[in-house]
Amino acid sequence: MSFDTDVLISGAGAAGLTLAIDLARRGVSFQLIEQNAQPFNGSRGKGIQPRTMEIFEDLGFVDRMAAAGGPYPPLCQYRPDGTHTVSLLTEAEVFPTAAEPYAAPLMLPQFATEAVMRERLAELGHHPHFGTRLTGFEQDAYGVTARMEQETGEQVIRARFLVGTDGGRSFVRHALAIDFPGEALGVRAIVADVRLEGLDRSAWHRFQLGSPETQVMICPLAGTDLFQLQAPVAMEGEIDLSPAGLTTLIGVRTGRRDIIVRSVSWSSAYVMSARLADRYRVGRVFIAGDAAHVHPPTGGQGLNTSVQDAYNLGWKLASVLAGAPEALLDSYEAERRPIASNMLRLSMRLLGEAKQGTMRRDREARQLDLGYRSSALNVTGSVSGKVQAGDRAPDAPCRGQAGQQTRLFTVFKGSDWILLGYQPRDRPPAIAGVRIVTVGAGQELIDDNGHIAEAYGIDPGQWVLVRPDGYIAGIFSSDGLEPRLSQYLAQMLPLPPDDMFEGS
Repeated sequence: MSFDTDVLISGAGAAGLTLAIDLARRGVSFQLIEQNAQPFNGSRGKGIQPRTMEIFEDLGFVDRMAAAGGPYPPLCQYRPDGTHTVSLLTEAEVFPTAAEPYAAPLMLPQFATEAVMRERLAELGHHPHFGTRLTGFEQDAYGVTARMEQETGEQVIRARFLVGTDGGRSFVRHALAIDFPGEALGVRAIVADVRLEGLDRSAWHRFQLGSPETQVMICPLAGTDLFQLQAPVAMEGEIDLSPAGLTTLIGVRTGRRDIIVRSVSWSSAYVMSARLADRYRVGRVFIAGDAAHVHPPTGGQGLNTSVQDAYNLGWKLASVLAGAPEALLDSYEAERRPIASNMLRLSMRLLGEAKQGTMRRDREARQLDLGYRSSALNVTGSVSGKVQAGDRAPDAPCRGQAGQQTRLFTVFKGSDWILLGYQPRDRPPAIAGVRIVTVGAGQELIDDNGHIAEAYGIDPGQWVLVRPDGYIAGIFSSDGLEPRLSQYLAQMLPLPPDDMFEGS
């Protein structure tokens, strides 16, 4: 059967770009289409959480992101009497550790984040097709036939899988008749990227002279000369989003006449809601990102959850396309939907706190503790220690046997499974699709400061199997390692068990 591409991705926002980059580095063919003629030009999702920074490191552009953005400024809250207080957004000052190299969120406007991602995708030889709208699709047991509309006319293509990363109003979700239950939250707000005078760029300014409905927040956008303005507004009626209109709104809500908006580069008025799709998959069609979950913007969770949806799905699609059992794809919804459900709960809690003037973001918002402990992909009977199956695999500084300083994340980088052996007695034969990394005297990595032992809490002779998305699949003892690995990886990798180990 002839196919035009392996994966058709509809929607070139952060989720679609993440999936495209991941598939590109794995050598999977895809087309990335976007119905809008131009890239999104607003700041909307401006917070990159530490777990997402780790993903961006693996995908090869974290330093570019950090160079384009900057840290969140402290929060300056103005009281009705004219006094103000300054505080951190996090519950305490946070610092990187050996196991967690990124401690605090990075601020980067969404348009800049997606621009860096498009640059990375171009380096891998691909680009989004803007001005291309998905108008319909049908699927069968082998693939999806999709119709797309461009200025030049309609095109029909055949793909093995379709992924809808096409936002909260997702055409793909609607076409699949997937329910999107939830609630409207009774809050309408504006967000705008503006150039203004009258406020310095050293703080995120928050004014609330009366009720929550009269607050206004003005945040300098790192890496730009813009400020992001956010404010709740009346549920009905037109909103004047011109420079003069926004200047008036600021004056009314702050009591100040010295804050003047000079220009508006992007603006939006929207009604907040919290919704979660009933399903993430129907046959050979998937949804990810805002197509699967929408929520209040509080806490900087949405873009990050969307990126991590795509990162979870990418390696599974690549494995199945290479010949792994299709049952592997069932784990995408099973793993990601509970994460989104908890994210909605967190965003709702933070929204309630923000209405009362509290904007403190605790560790939960940084997403480093998210995991899949109940996943069907975890190795049955896996050893449990400081970390266990389903947990994020920690980083750790170490040294290579040749003498150079390195980190586990540097060693892990790429698209393979990792089998990490701590002071092993024997090294198993090579396994196709699995990179074996050993630690200890006479091994390739030297844990000279004990950071690996501290982060993982494993004993000599134990092995940690790390999935391609950086989560622990299982922890094994040396006894019976090969048959247990063979049995497990037969469900994950394209090769049959008999061909798995070199020379077996």
